[in-house]
Amino acid sequence: MLNRVTVADIVAEEDRDRAALYALLGECLQAAPSQEWLSRVSRITGGDGPVGAALTEVAGAAGATSAAAVAREYHDRFIGLGRGEFVPYASYYLTGFLNEKPLAVLRQAMAELGIERDPAVKEPEDHIAALCQMMAGLITGAFGSPLTLAEQKRFFAAHVGNWASYFFRDLARSPQQGFYPVIGRLGEAFLGVEEQAFAMVE
Repeated sequence: MLNRVTVADIVAEEDRDRAALYALLGECLQAAPSQEWLSRVSRITGGDGPVGAALTEVAGAAGATSAAAVAREYHDRFIGLGRGEFVPYASYYLTGFLNEKPLAVLRQAMAELGIERDPAVKEPEDHIAALCQMMAGLITGAFGSPLTLAEQKRFFAAHVGNWASYFFRDLARSPQQGFYPVIGRLGEAFLGVEEQAFAMVE
């Protein structure tokens, strides 16, 4: 959705890891991943805890599928004939409709933070992929200086934490199994950790 983020050397290792997780989620939710992406992700080694376990599951799923299979699944889940199984926009989750007030509020925040929409992308900016990419960029300083944890918390609470965990939960619990429910479990676990960490930030 947005220009690819780069991790600045001045960012702490744990924040680089957070940004990488947001970027990974954003990449595979923006469009169906390539075979090269799946191959790269299949080599990830997860660590301890719920996020590590979810990463291990994502790596296994990436190694066990193909780009063609994931492309079909992506279409069915997020595009469909008229509408996919999921509608991954903040406005829809928060109001039941697309292009509503949450999108306008996000656009105002983007302008204040110097985040510009990629003109090649036609999707509204409150798509889950764009928001994950924004979080990655705000952590790393891709849109200027890296935000402090307090500033990240404000953006997260206003535009991500108030709906994205529900989207990932719904995706994780889809009765149609495949690659994306695994991504849903990673997103659900990761945002749970983010919410806990931000709760300790003044």
